[in-house]
Amino acid sequence: MFKGIPKQTVSYLKALKANNNREWFEAHRKDYDDYFVEPALQLIEALSPVAAALDPPHFAIPKVNKSLRRIHRDTRFSKDKTPYHTHLHIVLWTGDHPNRSAGTHLVFSDNHFGYGSGHWAFSGDGLERFRAAVQDNKARAELDTALASAAKVDCTPGDPELQRVPRGFDADSPAADYLRRKGIVARTHNDPAYDKRLFGPEALDYLRDLLKALSPLNRWVNKHVETA
Repeated sequence: MFKGIPKQTVSYLKALKANNNREWFEAHRKDYDDYFVEPALQLIEALSPVAAALDPPHFAIPKVNKSLRRIHRDTRFSKDKTPYHTHLHIVLWTGDHPNRSAGTHLVFSDNHFGYGSGHWAFSGDGLERFRAAVQDNKARAELDTALASAAKVDCTPGDPELQRVPRGFDADSPAADYLRRKGIVARTHNDPAYDKRLFGPEALDYLRDLLKALSPLNRWVNKHVETA
């Protein structure tokens, strides 16, 4: 039975944020194993049957670079050369690849716990299907309902990526806000504090409720965009 995320995980992330360099990381590799990798893999394993029972089924694979994202940053094209992410990122995905399909993300940071679902950016064909779907009254109502479910656990879309509706679309359409988006994601904002249930045996029930509330958005994406 999963007993919760150890509080030492948050302490480790705080220390890593203050010492984001290879020397410190190697000197504290046991803490990385004990308070980052091990509890994350245990949580993912505990969530696996929960994720599989969702609609749509989500994949929860307890491996690094599967459901547990790597702590190492890709700094090749970034001005920020700090080598490590200072959060613990878990992804439960619904398609053929965690980075190319709708999914639910759980992010444990040094001072907050964030989560959300959806698909960040659609492909060219996917974007066309998304724009067609949101202009359909029935499909758009389904999306509204999915986002209302996510809002019950404090997840909402951020600002649209585009300043105006793309050329050729009606700026006064009921779908105007959606048409200004390149993907659809509902997530937490403003760094929500940790819920104390995460640190004890209630963690699994707490996360199960979050996943159930967030899964309708992934279902909508798969129905109208990914598998259209």
